[in-house]
Amino acid sequence: WYKFSNSGGGDSGPKQEALTLKKHSDDFNKAVALAMDAYFEMKDAFVDADTAKAKEGCRKFILLLDSIPLEELKKDTMNIYDVAFMSYSGIKANAESLLQQASILEMRKDFSMVSENLFPFFRTINYEGEKMYWQNCPMAFGDDKGANWISNSTTIVNPYLGKNHPEYKGSMLHCGEVKDTIKAQ
Repeated sequence: WYKFSNSGGGDSGPKQEALTLKKHSDDFNKAVALAMDAYFEMKDAFVDADTAKAKEGCRKFILLLDSIPLEELKKDTMNIYDVAFMSYSGIKANAESLLQQASILEMRKDFSMVSENLFPFFRTINYEGEKMYWQNCPMAFGDDKGANWISNSTTIVNPYLGKNHPEYKGSMLHCGEVKDTIKAQ
């Protein structure tokens, strides 16, 4: 049994100010949106199992990723730049690894890791763009090995099992579910 009382006690010190995140510049938001357009091109190429287009989209993604003015995050509090830069470094390293792969399976694994780093990146930077969706396929790399990706639609179009999977053909194209929404705060 608990006894609740509001008869005094508690902290009577000064109130702590609420944390405020600064709005990003139009250049920052536009750079993020353009990079994500290239990411979506890469995702769509994986749906079609087109490795050439996936690599083309990945090269564009890396170039556009480099154009995001991350320095702007230094004006925020709580080391937001440092945390965002760690995710950014993971995104870039896995995207560059994807370009070195010959196998679509290995490319998809790197794409998965790009996605795994993008999700916390958006949480950290206080994303201000169009709504996106964090999606999951529970069997992307086998019955017990799922993977996630980001989509600009709630409709599941699976980049891991896609239209031309060697085992499932196109039957698993819509395998997956929306796990979270990435939206402006």
